Amino acid sequence: MSVLLTEVRGHVGIMTLNRPESHNAMNAEMFVKMARAWDAWAADDNIRSVVITGAGDKAFSAGGDVKSLIPVLTRARAPQNEFEQIILDTHPKVRDVAMLRTFFPKPVIAAINGYCVAGGTEVIEGTDIRVCTESATFGLPEVKLSILPAGGSLVRLTRQMPHCKAMEMVLTGRPITAAQALEYGFVNYVTSREALMDKALEIASQIGANGPLAVVAAKRVMVESSGLPFDQAYLLEDKAWDDVAASEDAKEGPLAFAEKRSPIYTGK
Repeated sequence: MSVLLTEVRGHVGIMTLNRPESHNAMNAEMFVKMARAWDAWAADDNIRSVVITGAGDKAFSAGGDVKSLIPVLTRARAPQNEFEQIILDTHPKVRDVAMLRTFFPKPVIAAINGYCVAGGTEVIEGTDIRVCTESATFGLPEVKLSILPAGGSLVRLTRQMPHCKAMEMVLTGRPITAAQALEYGFVNYVTSREALMDKALEIASQIGANGPLAVVAAKRVMVESSGLPFDQAYLLEDKAWDDVAASEDAKEGPLAFAEKRSPIYTGK
């Protein structure tokens, strides 16, 4: 069985981290296959959103595999297979499993089924909408091992929850509960395990019914304008409006509304 499962349901790509016996810890093979899947789905016009989850009932992901991946990244040992060699040869690119350096244009919905720490939390930080189970926990314990949560947390976490809560989480290494994550605005919904994927796919379906060009443009502006002065940010918004307004979909949406029918969007 592959360490990463991918499938497409309609316009939704579903990515499942599949090492449940290791709490879905990410080894080199999983990292490489995740990076390849993001690249493929970014270029696939049929895919309008992605749901990412973990196999089993206990964990979304325990992060980078401390026994295999981390020793390679710290140069504690030489690579022992092709995937570990790829990690060393293209390290910055492979880190895009957490969508750090390459903008992923489609909305990504996380379905978090339990334990989610270290690199698992950092993958979540790269998603747009988050649903978790009542038993989910989130944590960044790297400082306890004298390493850093440098898969985006040192930059992104203070933008995704209150500053002091983010600092406490990183500097103490203590985890937070699902209820705390909801309180801090780090997740959108907390559900039962049974309802988790249904809720994530419901959101994906709602997104998929919208104009795909508008969705992609809206996400891009919201991500790329973060931290910019207002005058610069509004320039991005103005350009996005001009680009989307010139599309056939922008004509179809209002026309379908006026004719009281469902729009037929083509992404053009």
